[in-house]
Amino acid sequence: MSAQHETIPSDAIYGPGTFMDKDFIPAPQDAARILQYIAKRTPGFTQNPELLNTVKFKGTEFPVIPGPFKAPLVAAAVHAMCGLVAHEIVEDRDGTPAVSQQVSVNTDHAAIWLGTIYAGSVEGKSIDELGRAGQLSALFKKDFQQGWMGTAVNNRSTAIYKTKTPGVWYQLHGSLDASPVLRSMGMDPDYPAKDLNDAYQYISRHVEQWTADELEMHNVKNGFCGSICFTPKGWSETLMGKRLAEHPLVGYSRQSHAIPTPPVPSPKFADDRRPLAGVKVVELVRIIAGPVIGCTLAALGADVIRVNCSRLVDLNALQLTLNTGKRTIDIDLTKEADKSRLRELIQGADVFVQGFRPNAIARKGFGVNDLLEMAGNRGKGIIYAEENCYGPDGPYHERPGWQQIGDAASGSSHVMGRSLGFNDGTSVLPPLPISDMTTGLVGALGTLLALRDRARHGGSYRVTSSLVKADAIALEPEIGLYSPEVVEKSKQLFKWGHIGPEQFVLEILTVVMDGWKRGFPQYFESGPQSLMTKFQESPFGQMENLKPVVQLSDSSVTPRWLTSSVPFCHHPQDIEWL
Repeated sequence: MSAQHETIPSDAIYGPGTFMDKDFIPAPQDAARILQYIAKRTPGFTQNPELLNTVKFKGTEFPVIPGPFKAPLVAAAVHAMCGLVAHEIVEDRDGTPAVSQQVSVNTDHAAIWLGTIYAGSVEGKSIDELGRAGQLSALFKKDFQQGWMGTAVNNRSTAIYKTKTPGVWYQLHGSLDASPVLRSMGMDPDYPAKDLNDAYQYISRHVEQWTADELEMHNVKNGFCGSICFTPKGWSETLMGKRLAEHPLVGYSRQSHAIPTPPVPSPKFADDRRPLAGVKVVELVRIIAGPVIGCTLAALGADVIRVNCSRLVDLNALQLTLNTGKRTIDIDLTKEADKSRLRELIQGADVFVQGFRPNAIARKGFGVNDLLEMAGNRGKGIIYAEENCYGPDGPYHERPGWQQIGDAASGSSHVMGRSLGFNDGTSVLPPLPISDMTTGLVGALGTLLALRDRARHGGSYRVTSSLVKADAIALEPEIGLYSPEVVEKSKQLFKWGHIGPEQFVLEILTVVMDGWKRGFPQYFESGPQSLMTKFQESPFGQMENLKPVVQLSDSSVTPRWLTSSVPFCHHPQDIEWL
């Protein structure tokens, strides 16, 4: 039985359109309640109470991240849902009743998972410490960042700024090439800032000359990234907000217009009983959300080949964690030979994951209808999983977006600012890359549901997940925000450092990591409570990464990675499926 829950409007505290818990519910019990809520609103997900009751949550009672958001509990619930579908897949394959198994999730683990990219270590040194010491670049033979954030002005081109519109702030985003964005607004990309604060003040002076609507139209006109920091109510009243609200958090659907294909039973292997053993995944992604889909599927047993292009910018640090359990190759879609090689890989794949803007990849010949045709011609259905910022349709469907845009558009940044005591519209990124990580996890869950249904009914499926939706779920009244008193309790427990509108997501992540290592040393050190898994050998040296969050009662089935993370473009292009 899930805990009783009631919220009250909290407009005066967290801004218009927000809802705060009337009474505090400890995290494990609240996660169980949130599981029930999301499960009921996920098409195709089990509604069997006996199966839902096989999930057990444990963890610290109070919130373990700064601010009022229950993002860790949402993540814990979705991880648990992945475990439940995994048990359904195993039941269909082996006959082991899903209701006879158990799914375990530690809500603390789910919170730390949101900071996965800094949670590991290399040769005994934590990734966040290496980052702060400027020692990460020495780990990589190739610099995929290509100087992207090499100057203070480039760094602060992605931050939140006050606009000319009273009380409205704007999320500026330099994407992976800040110079065109800065020049278009009259700024010098080569401005010799003394430090990060000087760079922030320089950009602030320019941004404050624009109204929020002028900035929005300027970015739409030029195809740049950016968003007004809406209040939750403000976002819900936009046409895009209304369109996105029509879709569930987890979106997957059988593509009824595709060529019919027969059921594809899950393969059986004597030496690997993980739920997705034998499933082949091609992953064409960048940065965080898309790679999380493949990482999750790899832990469940899938053979994942990640495709990068060595010409394109990416974050170096992400190679250390988000390639775990995968193989990686270099493919340039401007070259016909490389496009042919990608088609060859897809010809043998069960799942195609893509994280580029909607229709951008279709122009290269790898849109959903292109792959549905390939799947129909081969006589075996495919799952086409894609993540984007604004959802599967609507007026902003093709607009570029990153984690920070999801935070700004949904109202999360406004709420975080209010939680930190700002009442003038100052907006601040929520702690951790919450929307990125959650979007990837949601995409993985949709893929699991689609694989289950393909095995039962045949056909091909499309899976969609959205950064804004991943943020907006935590703002729904049925989820609720923590009260300021509960937020303060968390602050006392973890002694969070400074968080402000000028900071990039990785800077905030280091603040949170410091708090966790003060409050949760047992999770990061060796011992019975450790959440780390060790790889004695890797291309980077000895590594430790965070274990998969969901744990299944059968140790032969439970998620785990068999291989360490590897660099981008690490394997030869002609590798074959395992």
